[in-house]
Amino acid sequence: MYRYDEFDRTFLADRNREFRTQVARRLAGELTEDEFKPLRLMNGLYLQLHAYMLRIAIPYGAITSRQLRQLGYIARRWDKGFGHWTTRQNIQFNWIKLVDVPDILEALAEVDMHAIQTSGNCIRNVTSDPFAGAAADEIEDPRIWAEVVRQWSTNHPEFTYLPRKFKFAVTGSLQDRAAIAFHDIGIRIVGGPNGTKGFRIFVGGGQGRSPYVAQEMKEFLPQQDLLAYLEAMLRIYNLHGRRDNLYKARIKILVNALGVDEYRRQVEVEWQRTRTEGADLPADEVERIRAHFRAPALADRPADFAALAAARSNDPEFDRWLRRNIFPHRHPDYAIAAIAFKEPGRPPGDATAEEMERVADAADRYSRGDLRVTYTQNLVLPHVARADLIDLYHELKEAGLTGGTPGLVTDVIACPGLDYCNLANARSIPIAQAITDRFADPQRAEEIGDLRLNISGCINACGHHHVGHIGILGVDKKGTEHYQITLGGEAGDDASIGTILGPSFPAEDVPSAIENIVGTYLASRTDGEAFLATYRRIGARPFKEALYAKR
Repeated sequence: MYRYDEFDRTFLADRNREFRTQVARRLAGELTEDEFKPLRLMNGLYLQLHAYMLRIAIPYGAITSRQLRQLGYIARRWDKGFGHWTTRQNIQFNWIKLVDVPDILEALAEVDMHAIQTSGNCIRNVTSDPFAGAAADEIEDPRIWAEVVRQWSTNHPEFTYLPRKFKFAVTGSLQDRAAIAFHDIGIRIVGGPNGTKGFRIFVGGGQGRSPYVAQEMKEFLPQQDLLAYLEAMLRIYNLHGRRDNLYKARIKILVNALGVDEYRRQVEVEWQRTRTEGADLPADEVERIRAHFRAPALADRPADFAALAAARSNDPEFDRWLRRNIFPHRHPDYAIAAIAFKEPGRPPGDATAEEMERVADAADRYSRGDLRVTYTQNLVLPHVARADLIDLYHELKEAGLTGGTPGLVTDVIACPGLDYCNLANARSIPIAQAITDRFADPQRAEEIGDLRLNISGCINACGHHHVGHIGILGVDKKGTEHYQITLGGEAGDDASIGTILGPSFPAEDVPSAIENIVGTYLASRTDGEAFLATYRRIGARPFKEALYAKR
């Protein structure tokens, strides 16, 4: 992964020194909360219901074992012993004291981390494929270009105060694991003429109050033109984006108001005008960045297939873990191992300090100290020798980290909701836990099969409910918490936005409603048909009829 140099470290030290002064002025009463708010937001610090929340950037989800241990240290020393993985591949701490924030930022800087641009109307943390650099279907490592975008966008003088927050995602594989269709700008690495590589650019995706699937902006953009073209896209948005209406300020609204063809025309005019004098992308700088992401030298490590077969036969849990948590690697002797922080009794996405430390140890032993955070609020070890899978499983099991299963109904994506967030209308965590408890039998969950269930505590959609195969939105109904259900969302290649089924449900009825939906699916599916395929084949009507028959 990218390593900071002296310039990066000096910049962080200066920035942290400046914010320490600002915090001291706030604590002394020299700054009001209104005066302090824009300063803290520029450093990732939110004021939530009960305490400050600090959101820490993990660019494109890549993190080292050393950094993960430091996050565990921060959780233990300055929080309540845990952190929360977010759908932006970040981590946030929800119980932070203002007086401690400068020390936390210095602790982050020790391991080349920060909280810059994790909030505010700026370009946020650039996200990417959590399997980057390891995936068997990869065209090119997207982290190279995510890092190019990160360096270009950090403290960009023209784009620090945009009409609204702005989000990029980059993928370099045949399968989209970065949800690029639901970002302000999505970048997909594609092949071009004569063996070249370039980018397919998408614009105007997003969730929240007005969800949209991104539209194609450019079919093929040569790599050397990336920054100049992105700058033109941002400039047209910055020029026309609504600043008078918070709910109409995102680029998705602008693109749909102008029409993507007119937006593209204006961008092309701006690009042609500025491409020779605007953002430069020197080839030697790209190569410098590329060098940080060279694939590790992986020695051949053939697995003992007889031992694996025996272990699978003797331990059904290990067999299930291999089938659901292990993914193909570009090297046939290696695998990508997912650690799902979702299981009965656990708030989805929460990780304790001890768990962070145990996973960091496992990363050192089995994955060259390399880890990834996924937008589904889990972790990934990207380079595990298949010969080590039995040992890795037992080490994770001892740490209590083999109970979660990616992609099943219990792998719930959830925002912190009304337990923490002052924007939320309803709680997310207790509902997610109740659903996980209802489907706690792992054999049953696996029989149900691939089913993405997402829950948000408000319309801002931090839990990505719009793209859940089953989505749940918390709403305030005359002072009580109710939950609206959508079906048919999808974040990947065949992206779609879920459709609202009907009236909302009180909290206590939600698990039974999900049970009803799952039962309707099981009664309707053909052999091997996944939930989303069944829904798209039969439509919403059978689910509505079953769900509201007795209401």
